[in-house]
Amino acid sequence: MTVMNVVHMRVKPGQEAAYLAAHEAMRAAAMPGMRNFWLVKSGERSFIVVGEWDSMEAMAAARPAMIANLDKIRPILEDLGGGRGVTEPWVGEVALHLG
Repeated sequence: MTVMNVVHMRVKPGQEAAYLAAHEAMRAAAMPGMRNFWLVKSGERSFIVVGEWDSMEAMAAARPAMIANLDKIRPILEDLGGGRGVTEPWVGEVALHLG
């Protein structure tokens, strides 16, 4: 079963280059079970991280590494408001893939 995680983040003004550099430095090899990783620019200073995983268990096992990566970039992220904090994460099994 393929699992996807999708996380919305917004960087503070002037921090886009640092944000991109931090993601380039992250290694998928440190997260077994990750098939693919995308960083989508969805607006001004707004990004969506998309990860594709072998299973829910593989993604859950990678949470400590994902949190460690988030902790590195947390200072350059803007609070999203509404009690969401600096990230808005979603996780689920792929229901349909048209490829």
